[in-house]
Amino acid sequence: MSTTLTAILLGILEGLTEFLPVSSTGHLILAQGFFGYDPAQWRQFNIVIQLGAILAVVVSYWSLFWSMGTGLLKGDAQSVRFVRNIFLGFLPAAVIGLLAKDAIDVMLESPLVVAGALIVGGIAILVLEKIIPARPDHGVAALSWKSCLTIGLVQCLAMVPGTSRSAATIMGALAMGVGRKTAAEFSFFLAVPTMLGAATVKILDEPALLAGEAAIGWTEIALGFVAAFLVALAVIRAFVAYVSKHGFAPFAWYRIALGLVAVWFFAIA
Repeated sequence: MSTTLTAILLGILEGLTEFLPVSSTGHLILAQGFFGYDPAQWRQFNIVIQLGAILAVVVSYWSLFWSMGTGLLKGDAQSVRFVRNIFLGFLPAAVIGLLAKDAIDVMLESPLVVAGALIVGGIAILVLEKIIPARPDHGVAALSWKSCLTIGLVQCLAMVPGTSRSAATIMGALAMGVGRKTAAEFSFFLAVPTMLGAATVKILDEPALLAGEAAIGWTEIALGFVAAFLVALAVIRAFVAYVSKHGFAPFAWYRIALGLVAVWFFAIA
C-alpha cells in the first residue's frame, strides 16, 4: 500500500473513531499491527491528524464556544459555569497524565493491551446501558462541579490504550445522571484541551517531531489531517443524533468483536 493511501486511510480512521466510544488510539495501534508498518515513522503524523479531529469540534460548536467565551468576559453566570466545568473535567487528566506518562508510553506498544481494554470496555458499556435509565438533557453548564471532576477522573481510565477517552467520559457522565446528548457533547468539549495538552507534552518531550524533515512527508500529513477533519465533522453530528435516541450498545458490541479479533490475530494466529 502506498504511503499516500495509508495516510488517507489512517486520517479517515482517526476521524471515524476519535469521538465514538471505540478508541481511536486503539484503532491506530491495531492498524499498525495488522498492516505491519513502522509506528515510529508515523508518530508525527498521528499527532497532527488528531488536531484535525479537534478542529472538527471547534467548527461544529463554534457558535457555542464564541457565545460562552464572550459571556465569560462579561461575567455571565452560565458562561462561567460552562468554562469551569470544562476546566474541572480536564484537570485530572492533566495531572495524572503528566505523572503516568512513562507507563502510558509502554502500554502504547502493546496491541494485546488494546484488545483487552476494548473487550472490558465494551462489556462495561453494555452493563451501564442496562442499569442506567435514559435521563433528560440540561446542558454542560448545568452540571455540578462535583460531577465534572468525577467525570474527569473517569476520563483518566482512557490512558490505557483501547479504553477510549470518549467511552470513559460518556459512561462516567451517564453514571453521574447526565443525559445522553449532554454526556456526548461534554466528551467532545473535553477532547479539545485534553488532546491539545497531550499533543503539547509529546512535542515538548520530542521537539524533533515537528522540526525538520518528517519521516512521513508533509503532503501525506496534510492529507491525513484533512481526512480526519472532514470525517470527524460528519461523525460528531451523526453521533449525537443517534445516541440521543438509540444509546451506546452497538458500539459496545463492535468493541467486543474487534477485541476478540485482535486477540486471535496477535496471540493465537
